[in-house]
Amino acid sequence: MENSVRKIKITYREALKQGLREALQNDDLVFLMGEDVGRYGGAFAVSKGLLEEFGKERIMDVPLSEAGFVGAGIGAAMAGMKPIIEVMTVNFSLLAMDQIVNNAATLQHMSGGQLHNPVVIRMGCGIGRQLGAQHSHSWEPFYAHIPGLIVLSIGTHEDARGMLQLALQSPDPVILFEYTSMLNLEKEIQTNVKAVAINKAKVLREGTAITIITYGTGVYKCLEAATELATVGIEAEVIDLRTLRPLDEKTFLDSVAKTHRVLVVEDAWRSVSISSEISARIMEKAFYDLDAPVQRLCGIEVPIPYSAHLEEAAIPQRNDIVNTVKKMIRHD
Repeated sequence: MENSVRKIKITYREALKQGLREALQNDDLVFLMGEDVGRYGGAFAVSKGLLEEFGKERIMDVPLSEAGFVGAGIGAAMAGMKPIIEVMTVNFSLLAMDQIVNNAATLQHMSGGQLHNPVVIRMGCGIGRQLGAQHSHSWEPFYAHIPGLIVLSIGTHEDARGMLQLALQSPDPVILFEYTSMLNLEKEIQTNVKAVAINKAKVLREGTAITIITYGTGVYKCLEAATELATVGIEAEVIDLRTLRPLDEKTFLDSVAKTHRVLVVEDAWRSVSISSEISARIMEKAFYDLDAPVQRLCGIEVPIPYSAHLEEAAIPQRNDIVNTVKKMIRHD
């Protein structure tokens, strides 16, 4: 069998680590900085072993000071380096919001394009490991609201392995959301995953009955739901947004023109969410392609509970997607 079609089974965590290792191998200007990323190997073991491989000049442990080390990364990027900053969870990133919003997102625009800021900030994100409300939220919409940032969501193992490479080539700051509930999840991917485009949504399954738009941990749930729906004759098209800012609206508008029905699925709270933006754009630009109102499945609007069964109930699950699609198709 040729190398180009060989596949391996790999965890989401290992795919992220391989992407990091390749970035460090390819460019001496790349370095990783964050709390416990070195000797401890990262809070979620994503960088385990990289300190021994690349040394303390490129794998840097930092004090518990998000504003401090994110700001240092922004400064390093402006000086010509290519820093990868790891923020342990999206919740802690709020402590560095001034650096991200007031500095990283604005400097290129305020300098008339004279200053570039190619910093990549990785954040653990999402729900599903009983970490409680202060360690498990889905706040992608916060960052997707901010002009000047590129916001990426890693919903598949292929993207976990390949998305970082092009993120590092962006002259603008990039926020990368990685999902802690998927770290131990195994999938089969090709051994020769190349750099993954960071400006395009991806149609992961084609269909004609309905378009399901999602991102992050919704991706595999929606694919599983689409497989189940196919057994009863409902062919659903599944789109992984991947880039939350700027949105690749052409991909989902083209799909709406084909299927005429849309369900948007996300873990984030419904109010002022990614699904709100998607729904509004479809209503503005594809209203006459619709045979039914756009529907949304989002997180329940409560702080995420610790209890496992309540945590599961707080976000859309596969059965919720299947049942909602059946109701939409059958006009229940």
